[in-house]
Amino acid sequence: MATRHSRTAARAMVSPAVILLLAWMIVPLGMTLYFSLLRYNLLMPGTESWTGLDNYYYFLTDPSFFAALRNTLVLVLGVLAITVLGGTGLALLLDQPFWGQGIVRVLVIAPFFVMPTVSALVWKNMFMNPVNGMFAHIAKALGLQPFDFLSQAPLASIIVIVAWQWLPFATLILLTALQSLDREQQEAAEMDGASVLSRFIYLTVPHLTRAVTVVILIQTIFLLGIFAEILVTTNGGPGTASTNITYLVYAQSLLNYDVGGGSAGGIVAVVLANIVAIFLMRIIGKNLDA
Repeated sequence: MATRHSRTAARAMVSPAVILLLAWMIVPLGMTLYFSLLRYNLLMPGTESWTGLDNYYYFLTDPSFFAALRNTLVLVLGVLAITVLGGTGLALLLDQPFWGQGIVRVLVIAPFFVMPTVSALVWKNMFMNPVNGMFAHIAKALGLQPFDFLSQAPLASIIVIVAWQWLPFATLILLTALQSLDREQQEAAEMDGASVLSRFIYLTVPHLTRAVTVVILIQTIFLLGIFAEILVTTNGGPGTASTNITYLVYAQSLLNYDVGGGSAGGIVAVVLANIVAIFLMRIIGKNLDA
């Protein structure tokens, strides 16, 4: 009886937070779903009309959608490749004892705490600027023509900017996992004559598998919503060369003033994000059960 009362009390105490969280999510999602079924243009207030699924049809058949979907996938996969591989390398380096290890670890992790807008502005003006940027000065010093990264390779440039910001996160997670590796196994393998490469392949990599899956899941969820870096650096251009799904929804809603079409794009983006999340959760569940 006491256990039943304690459970009831616990549920009663938690219920306000749960209700608030559900309202926080469901109300905006419901409004977005409602607007997606309307022909609603901000330049013509009061002329809203029911259009059904037409907004979804126009959004999904728009050539910009397929370009944005491709760019989104390339952006996510490119950043994941850089952060997982680079994070593993940095974690291995930071796991070695050396003087000033604590300071170096703090400096490596620091970029993760820089706001996306600030990091994008720094990369755009201080590094990738074809006139006054650091890369331009290096190219001129070597007798080469400066390369306009944001105009000639916009998507690759955004991948580098986003990867620079997320690399510390991957490094921190992988370094934490690496420090839990059993040192006795490594010493035993070394005494048995296993090379450094063999120890890395057969001991370190399997141990880091779970940490890598966590990094991939968390980063993918956030990378699907990358927006500030694109807005600050390229505005989705040239053309749609660096437009992802999130920026396409923004452009449809606030640049083209089409709230109905933008809301339909938002629902499509939510559905795609949930499909990816469920797929990744299934993979991670299998890895954790293995």
